[in-house]
Amino acid sequence: MINETPNNLDQGILVGVTKNASDTWHMNEYLEELNLLATTAGIDVVDVLTQHRENIDPAYFIGEGKAQTLAHMVDEQEVNVVIFDDDLSPAQVRNLENLVDARVMDRSGLILLIFQLHARTKEAKTQVELARLEYLLPRLTRRWTHLERQVGGIGVRGGMGETQIEIDRRLIRNRIAKLKGELKKVEQQRSVRREGRHNEYRVALVGYTNAGKSTLMNHLCKDNADLLVQDQLFATLDTTIRSVELTDSHRILLSDTVGFIRKLPHQLVASFRSTLAEVQEADLLIKVVDVNHPQYEEHLRTVNEVLQDMNCLEIPAVTVFNKIDAVPDTNLLAKVRREHPDAILISAERDIRLDEVNSRIVDIKEQDYVDDEVTLSVKFGDKIAALHQQTEVLEKTFVDTMVHIRYKAHKNDIPRIRGMILGE
Repeated sequence: MINETPNNLDQGILVGVTKNASDTWHMNEYLEELNLLATTAGIDVVDVLTQHRENIDPAYFIGEGKAQTLAHMVDEQEVNVVIFDDDLSPAQVRNLENLVDARVMDRSGLILLIFQLHARTKEAKTQVELARLEYLLPRLTRRWTHLERQVGGIGVRGGMGETQIEIDRRLIRNRIAKLKGELKKVEQQRSVRREGRHNEYRVALVGYTNAGKSTLMNHLCKDNADLLVQDQLFATLDTTIRSVELTDSHRILLSDTVGFIRKLPHQLVASFRSTLAEVQEADLLIKVVDVNHPQYEEHLRTVNEVLQDMNCLEIPAVTVFNKIDAVPDTNLLAKVRREHPDAILISAERDIRLDEVNSRIVDIKEQDYVDDEVTLSVKFGDKIAALHQQTEVLEKTFVDTMVHIRYKAHKNDIPRIRGMILGE
């Protein structure tokens, strides 16, 4: 019922709508990305249908005449899936599927399908299943024809039983409740692990899907991250965390998270809450942008919009423009430098200027760390050991039975550390 696969989605037609002709180029950009998404899902796009329409049709999204044209295109080209770039209501999907002899999907449904195909770990599979069930629940009416009522069980007198659709909805709601319980446990486990890393400096890689985050992480980790690297949208879904030694005295926890995309389904953002918490609790964000992509500025805006939705815009961030080795126009790189003077231009694949990324992280990390000092009796060996474990001890001076310790720690951790050591 819920494990849909694209095995029967061989060929498709894309549908895009814009309110006015001046936005045509925007619509074409979105359709190009939708084509990439379809390819990632194993769907061969054979045609595109577009329409300029000021008001969305409540029945078909596109106008009725255009819907009839779409039905003819489906028949003539023998396609079996139609993909709209915008989200459709359950009624619109039902009406369109009654009209065209093909399955009808919207952008959110396609992205959810891709996530299902790429989920590897138990956590990712649980997150994706929850998101897809919440997406499917209101659309269930179009998926079933066996809507006869079921007879009541033993002890039921008269009256009609549940319809099959009611049974299916109840089963899905029960499954959603179970999945939410499982993810709550995962979130609690992640919270415990993060609490154990409170004294670590955390850096999170964020960016549009396929911007090169995994490649960058592999190189920053000296190829010890072993992350899957493919020229494909949403190649990896699971958050990976690695300890990285930037210098002899600077160690960070580096995390790579799921890529962002325009019109990211809200069900996915909600389901991946525990995963994205690595971003929300980071000390520094590295925004990775594919500068070779024609819409790199739009991608950067999308990343910022998602971060705003996650209340993460206040976290210090560095913008890194990746894939400069693939840019044929040097004037473009000059333009990027003018418009983003604080950004770093790199090629993660060819290891170009990655030392600048390391240096920038160290510089920002140093801004957040301050020196402090305490004096303790040498008999408090446990507190002295804890200080060594949770801070960078710079100097120790012994006078009789006392030890004076100068250490460096994150400015936000100083009150907690002094409370632990001195009871302040």
